Amino acid sequence: MLAIAVSPAIPGAEPTDEHSAEHVVFGACPHDCPDTCAFVTTVRDGRAVRLQGNPDHAQTGGVLCTKVSRYLERVYHPERLLQPLRRVGPKGSGRFEPVTWEAALDDIAARLRALAARDPQAILPYSYAGTMGLVQGEGMAARFFHRLGASLLDRTICASAGAAGLEATLGGKVGMRVEHFAESRLILIWGSNSVGSNLHFWRYAQQAKRAGARLVCIDPRRTETAEKCHEHLALLPGTDAALAYALMQQCIVHDWVDHDYVQRHTLGWEALRARALEWPPQRAAAVCGVPVEQIVALARDIGTCVQRREPVAIRLNYGMQRVRGGGNAVRAVACLPAVIGAWRHRAGGLLLSSSGSYPVRREALFRPDLLQRSPCPQPRVINMSTIGDDLLRPASPDFGPAIEALIVYNSNPVAVAPESAKVVRGFAREDLFTVVLEQFCTDTADYADYVLPATTQLEHWDIHLSYGHTDVLLNRPAIAPLGQARPNTWVFRELARRLGFDDPCFADDDEALCRQAFGEAVDFDLLLARGHVTLALPEAPFAEGGFPTPSGKCELASPRLAAQGLDPLPAVLPNHEAPGTDPRHPLAMISPPARHFLNSTFVNVVSLRDAEGEPLLEMHPEDAAARGIADGDWVEVFNDRGRHRTRARLNGRARPGVVVGLGIWWRKMGADGTNVNELTSQALTDLGRAPTFYDCLVQVRRVPA
Repeated sequence: MLAIAVSPAIPGAEPTDEHSAEHVVFGACPHDCPDTCAFVTTVRDGRAVRLQGNPDHAQTGGVLCTKVSRYLERVYHPERLLQPLRRVGPKGSGRFEPVTWEAALDDIAARLRALAARDPQAILPYSYAGTMGLVQGEGMAARFFHRLGASLLDRTICASAGAAGLEATLGGKVGMRVEHFAESRLILIWGSNSVGSNLHFWRYAQQAKRAGARLVCIDPRRTETAEKCHEHLALLPGTDAALAYALMQQCIVHDWVDHDYVQRHTLGWEALRARALEWPPQRAAAVCGVPVEQIVALARDIGTCVQRREPVAIRLNYGMQRVRGGGNAVRAVACLPAVIGAWRHRAGGLLLSSSGSYPVRREALFRPDLLQRSPCPQPRVINMSTIGDDLLRPASPDFGPAIEALIVYNSNPVAVAPESAKVVRGFAREDLFTVVLEQFCTDTADYADYVLPATTQLEHWDIHLSYGHTDVLLNRPAIAPLGQARPNTWVFRELARRLGFDDPCFADDDEALCRQAFGEAVDFDLLLARGHVTLALPEAPFAEGGFPTPSGKCELASPRLAAQGLDPLPAVLPNHEAPGTDPRHPLAMISPPARHFLNSTFVNVVSLRDAEGEPLLEMHPEDAAARGIADGDWVEVFNDRGRHRTRARLNGRARPGVVVGLGIWWRKMGADGTNVNELTSQALTDLGRAPTFYDCLVQVRRVPA
């Protein structure tokens, strides 16, 4: 069993008798955010009346973000789905009638049984991070679809390019501990708007800043985070690898390299060194669209820390990997800490994701062995990022059967998947049987044949890891499910029963699934008592090497990539749609999340939607003036894939040549029934098979109000 660091209990916040008039329950935020906060719900007479950050959890510190602090508005929202619904209108109309659970599940099971008898690969699950919980995410669902033999889903839509880059370089999704950023002397916040999307890391960055650390933000947009840093490098989208190489080049020519660390703990240094020397600051400045002086100054800041033996830390996030060369860009940035020996310090190194640090018992929880009992032991794999094309593909020897049934849970693909006009066409197929497990009538739910009401985090068991810290969190149900809402796990158990799946694993209840997730590696009694436990991990995990790569070293040149016929070194790859390559569409568009939303979640929470206002396109004044556009004008953003009508905002956040479409609004809340994903493409990244949301050329024109 791993050693666990235990915090003292919260005075006055210990779990009490759930049948008393007022009691508190420990829980965990389920959303796709690296902070994975612990919260405490106060329940009075069966109703949740208060939700607050758990002050006993060091990473949360009693503070929740603006979004989750409004979570009770979501739980008790007047438009919450509270009974099963069956479609009665055209697909996309959102017209349904109530139906009993028995009738809905009987019909769904009968349709799945008939499809599976022909070819279960015609059935596709579609899910992602609507909850990050291991149980309500894929715990029982994975067992069901493995036993059924359905097509497998390649879950690539957010992080797989960056994950592949980390895997090739560091050996896994591992890095420095987030709390140690508070002791860093130079922090590069790279591709992250931490103020809006990683609030608790920002607290540590602020501690470091108050202690004299320098903060540098690298981001095409002048975000709220960039405004609060000492320096902002507003590079063009997709040019991060060039910048990383220029910083390495300066470290080499000025001898700001930790030669001992490089010699003992890296693989491929000479080859990387030769490539880095091809990238002087002048070349990188031309590619990145930033002043050469900024690159030289940032390199000098790094060199000063190296000379003084002070820690340099990089907080990398996933925004920068949503372009063609995203995986290689992460590789290039991940090489930097080894080159300068930053890993020697507990406050030095890099953090993109910590999720590889967790001892999750995935085979026990998700049961891939059940495939061997299915009619299709080796089903095909469908990439969720190309769902627009794949729903429109006919059967063929290469593709296999056409997709005839789609079970959507924990996701809203009609709003979030790229090239959404094609996604809509696919979902609108009358011959596609679609079931959606949801809390609200989202864009996707509008196209369902059945909508099944799902519980919120306050109404079910779950267990969570994090990709931003190294604590395990338990979520206990605080209230009974509202109306007829049911957990995802219950739905898939019921379908398994109707399909005659009698494997004992389908009888596991949700608490049992929570216990199985980590097994003996985590003391479940401590989780029950505290709501969270901290993994005992090294303070400076790679101070003496020991990377989880085959070589045990930081692989600056990757033998595994070379064996696949790929470039073993990080490559600088131009975007699929590089600025300047299409005179019809001269502007690059990125589409980061609006501050008050999390992907397409929270868009319908009235207080948060009111705070956000309306869909916006941020433009630089020079680009707007050239098109006769003033602040607040209605504009049409377009390319060959589609058109999206929105409001222009000239607020100083967009750099020249780049427009920013803040997302992700539900399509039905857009002025013309679209959102920014009308414009994004299904082209994939270099590594990880991921989407290229920020690799998108557009044109903008003013339109009448």
